[in-house]
Amino acid sequence: MEQSRSDESLGISVDKGMPRDAHGVESSYAWMRLAVTLLLSTIGGVGMWSVVVALPAVQAEFGVARADASLPYTLTMIGFGISSIVMGRLADRFGIMVPVILGTIALALGYAAAGSASSLWQYTLAQGLLIGAGSASTFAPLLAHTSLWFVRRRGIAVAIFASGNYLAGTVWPPIVQHFIQSVGWRHTYLGIAVFCAVSMLPLAFVLRRPPPIIELQPGRAGPSASFSERPLGLSKRALQTLLIIAGLSCCVAMSMPQVHLVAYCGDLGYGPTRGAQMLSLMLACGIVSRISFGFICDRIGGLRTLLLGSALQGVALLMFLPFNGLTSLYVISALFGLFQGGIVPSYAIIVREHFPPAEAGARVGAVITATLFGMALGGWMSGAVFDLTGSYRAAFVNGLLWNLVNVSIALWLLRQATLRPSLA
Repeated sequence: MEQSRSDESLGISVDKGMPRDAHGVESSYAWMRLAVTLLLSTIGGVGMWSVVVALPAVQAEFGVARADASLPYTLTMIGFGISSIVMGRLADRFGIMVPVILGTIALALGYAAAGSASSLWQYTLAQGLLIGAGSASTFAPLLAHTSLWFVRRRGIAVAIFASGNYLAGTVWPPIVQHFIQSVGWRHTYLGIAVFCAVSMLPLAFVLRRPPPIIELQPGRAGPSASFSERPLGLSKRALQTLLIIAGLSCCVAMSMPQVHLVAYCGDLGYGPTRGAQMLSLMLACGIVSRISFGFICDRIGGLRTLLLGSALQGVALLMFLPFNGLTSLYVISALFGLFQGGIVPSYAIIVREHFPPAEAGARVGAVITATLFGMALGGWMSGAVFDLTGSYRAAFVNGLLWNLVNVSIALWLLRQATLRPSLA
């Protein structure tokens, strides 16, 4: 089947020395690599979830307050965010295998160090400096790398990979909790260290082949084959800044129900167990959302997908205001998961549509870092608003306002793309 649009029209070319049907773009080999990266993301995603599950046990052993025991999670997210940029740059320069191997080593050392920590600060440093950095190598850099192996089906490929984050959140918590109850959190951490090293290093070496998509050099093709120095009529820095602001804003809004849903249900008298069930339902629907929006993205592009997902997320947030019955909250939680799952992967598509492939790792990493900081900021801000007002109602309104910022940026960028179709 002929492609509806040539690779050259997208500003890319295929390495002529590599058999296209065997190891080229969207070949069976490319899909095999996608399966490997999805597995790496699911395994490496343990760094974001084990610290949450281990929190009560760690708090009890070190005899600290809940706020102090929550600090390792905060530093893990900060380490994850900052390292996403660093790992992305390493991938751009040396290939994806290097950051994945470094991340695997960091994860193994981090879990070994955390499991052997004699104080909370040692545990916290191991989480932030090693585990957070190690997990970072299995998301943003691999997200950008996956986009280099696909053209026509880039949206669905990126969406499938991005589901690994939610799969990790579905698979790891019950496993970690089981072993904490059986052998304690320290032995569980040491076991995770061994498992990450044994399972991830062989998978990393599968990715040693470089991607077939390379940036066309100036002068080797016509103007339509190269990426503009002013994408969407903006400087590269301006577009990157807008995407970072958009990523921050959408995830401040996204964090409100994801971080505070359990507490919200407790305040309403339904109990934390109901809230945990709703959160699990939300994450499960998020997997469906990411796959569905991947198909949509292949048809309408990254900017329209971002606008659609952000607008629907706003609708779901709005529904939390008038409805707080038990059944209603289950339905709204499911809808929220179905609506928001495609937002974050759309940023990777937008970057690939408007920036050269050689810059994908660092630029996707920067936007992903902004989304992580948005989750951290939104989680804290919603709690602060609740403390100030004594109600989560104002916190939902705050989330809606941040979501409006994201919608406005997406709408404006889409207008720019419509006015400059040759650059989209």
